[in-house]
Order: sequence, then C-alpha cells, then structure tokens
Amino acid sequence: MNPNWELQNCCNRDQKLFLVTIGVFTVAILVLWRTFLLTPFKLITVFLHEASHAIACKLTCGQVEGMQVHANEGGVTQTRGGVYWLILPAGYLGSSFWGMVLILASTNLLTAKIAAGCFIAALLIVLFIAQNWTLRGLCIGFIIFIAVIWVLQELTTVRILRYVILFIGVMNSLFSVYDIYDDLISRRVNSSDAEKFAELCPCPCNGVGWGVIWGMISFIFLCGAMYLGLVILS
Repeated sequence: MNPNWELQNCCNRDQKLFLVTIGVFTVAILVLWRTFLLTPFKLITVFLHEASHAIACKLTCGQVEGMQVHANEGGVTQTRGGVYWLILPAGYLGSSFWGMVLILASTNLLTAKIAAGCFIAALLIVLFIAQNWTLRGLCIGFIIFIAVIWVLQELTTVRILRYVILFIGVMNSLFSVYDIYDDLISRRVNSSDAEKFAELCPCPCNGVGWGVIWGMISFIFLCGAMYLGLVILS
C-alpha cells in the first residue's frame, strides 16, 4: 500500500485521536509548565540534549569523557576530539529530532515498544558515564518508570505505553523550541552552543541568528512529526 502523502480523506479515527492527544498534551504541558510535575520530563529533555552531543562526538571519532544533568535544567557533556562544529548544534537539534522520533514511534504499539527499549538501553549506557547524582537518579527513575508502564501494558488493561512515548516526544519537542528561545534568543547566554558555533562559523551570523535558525529547524521537526504521523495512520 502506497503512503498517502496528500492525506486524502483525512482524518480517520486514529488520525483524529493522534491530533487530539497531541493537542491535549500541549495544553497540559503549557498549563503545568512551571510546576514540579514536569521537572522530570524537562530533565529528560536535557538528557537527550546532552546525549545528542555525545552521539555527535562519537560519530565524528571523538571521545566522551563524561556527562552531567543538573536540577536547574542545565547540563554539560565533556568531549575530546571529534568535529566540534557538528557537536555544538547536535544538542538542540538532536533533542528536537528525538522528539520527532518518539512522536512517530507512538503511532504503532510495536514501534512504541522499540522506542521504549532503545530509551531504556540509552539510559543504562549513560548511567555508567554519568558524573553527578541528578543524572544517575534521572536514569534510574526513568528506567523504572518506563519498565513499569511496559509491564502494565503487557499484563493489565492499563495500556498506555504509546501515550507515554507520545507525551515524552511532545514534551521534548516543545521544550527544545522553548530552550532555544530562552537560551539563545531572549537571554543570549554568552557561553551557549550557538555563541560558540558563531565563533567557529566563518559566516556573519551571530549567536542569536543561529538560535533563530535552530529554532526554526526544531519547529519544522515538530510539524514534520505531526504530518508524518498522519501519513502513517492514514
């Protein structure tokens, strides 16, 4: 069966549920944004940001020396070697990309299970290179959380694994866009990845300019996830 790229006869029941769920999650995230309830999910976005730096470093033959995630929603990844101008943008763009992947994975139970398994594996790997207890606690907490949700999915009528994966994906996508705006555009943190990238890049664009560009790319990832999700469900 050929993909329905034109989204003809949209929207069926699954497509409507997909859009409504994303809408409900978005509203809930915005309402609860400054509450402690979202703190673990914000920190997992920081984790994916730092993990993306680490992946870019390893893919460009560098060495990851350590990783930290802080309770104030900051983080740092220590790297040696690798291609620095690829490692720097990988944090913001990588976390947006993983948000898109998780949103798409939620469209099918099998892919949601694969995403959950890969997520647990990534948390286990990072657990051994974590350099502070905030990151260690985050890894252990989410490993237990996802494992419990998976067990409930298999053994009870509480079948919410797909929705948990979707929520993490939506949260990650929204927080990535917000983080880019907050760090790179509104406050212009001088030590930010965008400012460092602007120093390396020979083009005349400054850190704020790169922040805008990365923000637009992150928003495209979110819109692309919704469109491709509708195509998959058509």
